Amino acid sequence: MTKTKNKFPILAGLALAVLGMGACSTGNAESVRAGDVEIHDPFEGTNRAVFAFNNKVDDIIIHPIAKGYNTVVPKPARTGVDNVLRNLKSPVTFANQALQGDVGGAGNVFVRTVINTLLGFGGLFDVAAAEGIEYEQEDFGQTLATWGVGHGPYLVVPIIGPSSLRDYVGYAVDSFADPLRWYLFNIDHEEIYYGKVGMEYLTLRASLVDVLEDLEKSSIDYYAATRSAYYQRRAALVNDQNPETAASSDIPDYDAE
Repeated sequence: MTKTKNKFPILAGLALAVLGMGACSTGNAESVRAGDVEIHDPFEGTNRAVFAFNNKVDDIIIHPIAKGYNTVVPKPARTGVDNVLRNLKSPVTFANQALQGDVGGAGNVFVRTVINTLLGFGGLFDVAAAEGIEYEQEDFGQTLATWGVGHGPYLVVPIIGPSSLRDYVGYAVDSFADPLRWYLFNIDHEEIYYGKVGMEYLTLRASLVDVLEDLEKSSIDYYAATRSAYYQRRAALVNDQNPETAASSDIPDYDAE
């Protein structure tokens, strides 16, 4: 029970940092625009260096593994894995809907979880979507946005990829608060949780691989194109819009799927 308690001050500090940094996201020469979205990129030089490193890792390791996964695992099976991972994340999604004051959205998450767990063999099949109750991605980064917190600086982290300070804090809070994580850590099966996290990363990168390669080939500035698409997609998610039509390129989030 005591393994995770000492991490709370760290998360609290991160949350305070994002609240402060979010206020600094506009009004200086380090900001650019992507459509209606303003991007604060004060660490662009470092971000570009990390981005280049990530591209090398992608070319040598990540993309071959992702392509192998897509080749070996049939699409229906990959869809089933995605469905199970979404179902496992339902408590966190429900909490964020509630924190955003979206009672209807929270109700949909609850109904989806019950239907897919009972009738979809533990979430393997998305029976709820077939009945018109669609999945809606929600995370604490979006919750912070609805509370008026700005993105703060744009950051590119080794291996993980691009995001903003606000959204990275959101990811950390979601991970820390996940009831499944608490349960598995308390019964000394942390490896199962880390396996789930690894599977989430693999399925995300498998869904990204073709899109990112196409974007890299078609972009004059791959870094700027990825940055722009990330911010436009996040803006669409915060506003409960279809993210697939929000940016010029169909790029899923690196940190929120």
